[in-house]
Amino acid sequence: MKRRALLGAPALLPFLAGPGCAGTPSAAPRPMEARITESRTTWRDAARARDIPVLIREPAGAGPAPAVLISPGLGGSREGLAYLGGALAEGGYLAVHLQHPGSDDSLWRGGADRMVGLAAGALNVQAALDRLLDVKFALNHLPPRADSTRLAIAGHSFGAWTVQHMLGERLPGGDRGLGLPDPRLKAGVALSPIPAVGMPPRLAYGGYVVPLLHITGSEDHGYIEGIRAPARRVPFEQSRNPGALAVLLGAMHASFADEQEAGGRYADSTYHARAAALSVTFLDAVLRGDAAAAARLRGGAIGLLGPGDEFVVRDL
Repeated sequence: MKRRALLGAPALLPFLAGPGCAGTPSAAPRPMEARITESRTTWRDAARARDIPVLIREPAGAGPAPAVLISPGLGGSREGLAYLGGALAEGGYLAVHLQHPGSDDSLWRGGADRMVGLAAGALNVQAALDRLLDVKFALNHLPPRADSTRLAIAGHSFGAWTVQHMLGERLPGGDRGLGLPDPRLKAGVALSPIPAVGMPPRLAYGGYVVPLLHITGSEDHGYIEGIRAPARRVPFEQSRNPGALAVLLGAMHASFADEQEAGGRYADSTYHARAAALSVTFLDAVLRGDAAAAARLRGGAIGLLGPGDEFVVRDL
């Protein structure tokens, strides 16, 4: 199996895009929990002799909560996508941020050439498989409050690649015994989706069953593999499962990363409120069966978008 075929044209980097554009509207008000708590730990996967750094954002209260696993992009950490995890926890979700050693911030910290390290990581087959195995491990070791009947996964770029394959996108050469899609996951959010390489789109995406929200930007270009922004629409347009596609006007690849330590455009918050509000509303509709949230999405996500943004919904 070729590395390029397995990773699926990765242009996955949270660090390979220009600054975002102005014009973010305020997300529509929604009920929020009064308090959330954060904890950082490291889970040990003894079978793989692998340590997985984890950040858990827990909503207020004590009862079971729907849970969302969050996977960052290549070069990212458990601290990334904080806007998404925070919004989820405030909305009553247990947010579990995973960090994936081998494709995390170790690729660029202290390195002489950031792009060289990231580019090498993008073609690391084992790192890609480890991401999927990290999610499998996490699903087996969720915090006690996680409602096992209401689980979802979200991620950006390489994290979106992880989401797409955990929900049934086919790996060239087979799923290596991973048993994908994982039936425990009932929904997903893919920020900067990765178009499939190595097989026809209908075959690649034919395994999708559960609802999937795709969020991208009109300038969401990737540079290592030459992905152009329009190609990020393909996983939605060539699949048949319920879902939605949001294209935020002016948003670039880095616009969704929220890697504060990387600074600059990687931490730009212009599009965070919109991406978070769309994600929470979508998960409310799917995991909670919230009829008002579903109706809002079917009505065009009024109040959740900015001028010039595009939104398409299917079978929700």
